[in-house]
Amino acid sequence: MRVRILLGDPDCAEVAQRGADGGVGDGMAPQIRSALVLYRPITGLENVEIRLHDTILYNSIYRADDEFLVNTHVYGAGNAAVLHLRRVAGGDMVATYAESFERVWERAVPVGS
Repeated sequence: MRVRILLGDPDCAEVAQRGADGGVGDGMAPQIRSALVLYRPITGLENVEIRLHDTILYNSIYRADDEFLVNTHVYGAGNAAVLHLRRVAGGDMVATYAESFERVWERAVPVGS
C-alpha cells in the first residue's frame, strides 16, 4: 500500500492565514508540527511519503482507494461539512479532487529535504 501525506508548511504565510480565517489564530502551525512529530515512526518507510506545501488551504482530502472524505474549509468557521465521495462511472467530482491533490503534491517539498 502506498501512503502519501500532504500537509501545509507550518512556516508558510498560507497556513498562518488559514489559522486566522478559521478562528484558531496561531494554532494551526503547532498542530502541523505536532503531526510531523507523530509521523516520525513512519517517515522513511519505503511506501510512505510526506510532503509540505504552501498553497491556499481550500479543503482537506482523505482518500482510501476510490473513497474520498473532503473537509471543505469555510471562511471564518472552524467547523465545516465533510463530504463523502465515491468514484462512480461517468462522475467527475472525485476526479476533480484527485487532480487537485496531484497538482499540489507535485509542487510540494518532501519532509526532510
